[in-house]
Formats: sequence, C-alpha cells, structure tokens
Amino acid sequence: MIKIYDTMFRDLREFVPIEDDKVKMYVCGPTVYNYIHVGNARSTVAFDTIRRYFEYRGYEVAYISNFTDVDDKIINRAKEEGITPQEVADKYIAAFREDVTTLGVQPATQHPRVVDYMMDIIDFVQVLVDKGFAYESEGDVYFRVEKSSNYAKLANKSLADLELGASGRTDEETTRKENPVDFALWKAAKPGEIFWDSPWGPGRPGWHIECSVMATEILGDTIDIHGGGADLEFPHHTNEIAQSEAKTGKTFANYWMHNGFVNIDDVKMSKSLGNFITVHDALKTIDGQVLRFFFATQHYRKPINFTEKAVHDAEVNLKYLKNTYEQPFTGTVNLTELQVFLDKFTAAMDEDFNAANGITVVFELAKWINSGHYSQEVKTAFAELLQVFGIVFTAEVLDADIEALIEQRQAARVAKDFATADKIRDELAAKGIKLLDTKDGVRWIRD
Repeated sequence: MIKIYDTMFRDLREFVPIEDDKVKMYVCGPTVYNYIHVGNARSTVAFDTIRRYFEYRGYEVAYISNFTDVDDKIINRAKEEGITPQEVADKYIAAFREDVTTLGVQPATQHPRVVDYMMDIIDFVQVLVDKGFAYESEGDVYFRVEKSSNYAKLANKSLADLELGASGRTDEETTRKENPVDFALWKAAKPGEIFWDSPWGPGRPGWHIECSVMATEILGDTIDIHGGGADLEFPHHTNEIAQSEAKTGKTFANYWMHNGFVNIDDVKMSKSLGNFITVHDALKTIDGQVLRFFFATQHYRKPINFTEKAVHDAEVNLKYLKNTYEQPFTGTVNLTELQVFLDKFTAAMDEDFNAANGITVVFELAKWINSGHYSQEVKTAFAELLQVFGIVFTAEVLDADIEALIEQRQAARVAKDFATADKIRDELAAKGIKLLDTKDGVRWIRD
C-alpha cells in the first residue's frame, strides 16, 4: 500500500487512485527562457523516479509535464538575443530535452505548450468571468480571491494574513484590482509584446492559469496527483486550486506533492550569490548517470546539498552497483532469500517513495549478490530495482585487443610465466580494466 505525504493535509495518506491501477499525474515543468538549473533537475528527476516506482508497482501512469513558453522572462530573453519569443522557447525546450535525456528521464506522456492551448485558456477565463469569480479591468482579468473557499490552505496561509501583507501596495497594477491579493488570469499586451486576441482585448495569459487549463483539458477536472517544487506551493499551486475549483466545482487534485530545495555547499542556490549551476554546465564535468543517481537516491521532500564530495560519493556507489551487475553468475540461488530483499524494497518505497531507504535495500541486495548469490533471475530483479532510480546498465563489449590480452595472460599463468601475466595485468589496468582472479575464473571490471 503506497502512502503519500500530501502537502494539503501535511500528513501521510494512503494512495487511492481515481481509476484502479491508473495514475493521472501533472507536474509543473520549466519556463523555457534558459538552461534548466540543478534545482529544476532535482524536481524533474524526483518525479520521474516516483513515476517509475508507480510503474514498477504495476500502475499505468499518465504523466503530464508542461512547457511554459509564454512569459515575461521569455519576452525579455528574446529582446536580449534579438530573436522571437517562439525561437527562445524552441531553443530551450530542445536544450531541456537533451539535458534530461542525459539524466535518464523518461519523456512525459505529453509535454503540452501554452501556445497550443490559448483558446482553451481564453474559454476557461470567460467561464470564471461569467460565474463572477473574475473581473476585467483595463484589459487585464483578475481572479476574486475573496470568493475562493479555503484560499491558500495548501500553503498554510489565511486570506486575512495575505490581505494584511498586501495592504500597503501602491503599484500601478494594484490600482486596477478590487483587492490587492487578486491575481491575473489575463494580462493586457504592452506595446511590442506578443499577444492573442481575446474578449478583453489583445493580451496573454497570467502565469497560473496555464497549468489549470492544460491539466484539466488532458487529464479531466480532477487528477490524482499534482507535483512540483516546494517554491510553487504559493502562489502558483494555490492559485491553480482556486481558479480550477471555481470553474469546475470539483476537487482539482487529490494529492499534492512537493520536492525539497537544492543547496550548493550548504548555501541556497542563487544567481546573486554566484552559485547558480545549470545542468548544461554540470554535465560538462559530471556523467549524466552519476548526476541522476545523486538526485534519485535521496528522499524527494528533503533538501539536497550539492557538493563535490556528494557527487564523488555517488560516482563511487554507482560504480560498485555496476560492477555487481556485470559479474558472472554463480549458479543456483535461493529465490526465497531474493524475495526478502524485494519485499523490503517495496516496504521502503511504499512509504512516501523513500528513495534513501529504497537504495539502502538495493545495496544490501548487492552485498548478498557479491557473496555468491547471482543468477539470471537475480540479475533481472536487480535491474528492475535499479530502473526505478533511472539506472540502466548496458552490457559492455571488450575491444578485441583487450580480449586477446586477457587470453594471453591466462595462457601465461597456465605456463607459470607470472612475469608476463603481471605485465599484462598492468597493461590492462592502464586501460582502466581491473582483473579479479576468483575460484570461478577471471572477472573484470572497469576501474
């Protein structure tokens, strides 16, 4: 039985899907104006791992993650680069796909783009206006927050607190609102900006409306799980709930999941502090599978400390698992003992997808394998557990010259020419091939 920590209730809840054996899951994707940073990658990998575990447990997952391709940041980047907002979005969507593929992330069932849902967005906003939940002001359309029941419950805030915090606002936009806490559903176009025609004049969507529209259009009025970074609890997810439930009269998402932040050497990542790391740059020096392993094997809700040592440790641990996976079979194995590990793994991961405890079980299994319990059945089960974390080992083929050297060394040992055997061992070591002489013959691993 899978239990999920639901941010809305701040407690573990048993997962009960809308449809048996199916999961409808929406995860907020990137605003495509730059290369994604390691915080974005942490979220992407965390939810990919959660999706993989659902699939491991036999669920069919409809996994939707959007691209925000209409935004102030995209417009500003287009001006900087002297290209259109569309070209900016296309450029960084391509970069995103390349980077996350290197991290072993499965493509979403769908990756919707805001520009493809513009008429649906306009229709959605019109329903809110017609129902009295929204109003037009000088070409903008705002949501009446005070009409929303339990507004900001997700973020553990009250409307009174928010109104108090906004009471001193005097900016131009605030003057157009009935209440300072009201948020934009539609924004009137500024001169020279990209726009779409609407009943309220030329403009473009507000930030929050897009996810509500794409989630409900693709998955229905109520979805099983909505996920994203902890920074999205308020205002983004809070406003999604308010506008979606105002339109449909139904619960928007049955479970809310949020991943923790990424710190860089114990300091919160920030451009102003100069510790902002893009995945594009990180992958120049860190193997994609190592970086994936680092992110995927920690509990998704807890903060991650991104350090050189932590990444190095991930590399060492991954190499151990790879060497375990590639060793030769030892013969008959007690599959009852194997099942104990598999049951333990499921128990760990069922508790809010606790990857830290799950990977601990995987290492316990690896230790058992290395003590002489390896067969095809064990290898298959081992591979399935590794795949939950996005780790896939492909069989490596030794170059013909390396194979020949191993054979020559074996012949030298048989002839008791140990000097030649040792020389060949050293030569192979220089090529990164480490030989292990066991009672079952010679094993090799990449060092």
